[in-house]
Amino acid sequence: MPILAGLRTAAPAHVLSQGEIKPFVTALFRESLGKDVDRLGQVFDAAGIRTRHVAMPLEWFEHDRGFAEKNACYVEGALDLAARAAQGCLERAGIHATDVDHVVVASTTGLATPSLEARLANRLGFRADCKRTPLWGLGCAGGAAGLARASEFALADPEAFVLFVAVELCSLTFQRNDFSRENFVATALFADGAAAVLLAGSAAASRLNGHGPLGLHAVAPRLQVVRAASRIRPDSLGVMGWDVNDDGLKVVFSRDIPRLVREWVGPEMESFLRAQGLGWSDISHLAFHPGGPKVLASYEEELGLPASALAAAREVLADFGNMSSPTCLFVLERLLEQGVSPGERILVAALGPGFAAEMVLLSAVS
Repeated sequence: MPILAGLRTAAPAHVLSQGEIKPFVTALFRESLGKDVDRLGQVFDAAGIRTRHVAMPLEWFEHDRGFAEKNACYVEGALDLAARAAQGCLERAGIHATDVDHVVVASTTGLATPSLEARLANRLGFRADCKRTPLWGLGCAGGAAGLARASEFALADPEAFVLFVAVELCSLTFQRNDFSRENFVATALFADGAAAVLLAGSAAASRLNGHGPLGLHAVAPRLQVVRAASRIRPDSLGVMGWDVNDDGLKVVFSRDIPRLVREWVGPEMESFLRAQGLGWSDISHLAFHPGGPKVLASYEEELGLPASALAAAREVLADFGNMSSPTCLFVLERLLEQGVSPGERILVAALGPGFAAEMVLLSAVS
């Protein structure tokens, strides 16, 4: 089974508190929304977020920005973040960029052709024969889905090191002239970040020289990727995603997401575990994407989980907000920092457009 050999996250330098963002956004929307802005503003207080990192300073968002300008900022900012996360991941794993055989990049908050992994190749110095796979359109599910696809590449080629990077600049999709509830809620939740994971095929893992996923020699256990699964719900394309208009990417998400977690996602997760001969009591840690407080509460309600089971997800949400695809990997990194013992299992899971659920089962080995 492939080994998760390195993991590193990165966030932009601009750090904003929820207390700064709320009055800024309500002031922008007050003329158009009137008294409704105060009612909608309560979503900032209920989001469970203290701080968020964004690619541009707050004053940048005071003015209308066209799609071309926002996308240019995306290409530059996403490449910088992806490079920081990727370089840190390789250093933790104890290998060089020239050792990487395949690069997979997931990102859905902007457009880049040449794609981001081609730009990363020039920035970090991957070999000319390094394979590249860009993933677009997976949204918040991209972190778990990309981890699964990268592990499958490493399973197919045991000699390979496969680097996976998830990077999103959600803040750049903000539209000042979108007065919908969805845009307001997105403004209260979304943020920017990147995460990189190195997967090593079974033969490549022997060349890691004792490094663990956090770069610690012979301390942190190795993580094996045991199994992954994708589930898509029929006739649910309108649950979340983007509409494209003249201002760029306009957020789409449904009020039904917490209900779908209870009625559909929970049973699909249980089915996935049963197929491995496991139940919830066999899972020691949950690296769930924290879409928001209501989604986390729905997980707890449907799966019968104590609040402590999703503590790391809530901590990441509080410190970084919802960064879309890399967020579940921020949660995984935090769980590893807090300590994972040999023999314990971790379930990584995230939801995204489709409407889809992505799941990856990891096992810690000595």
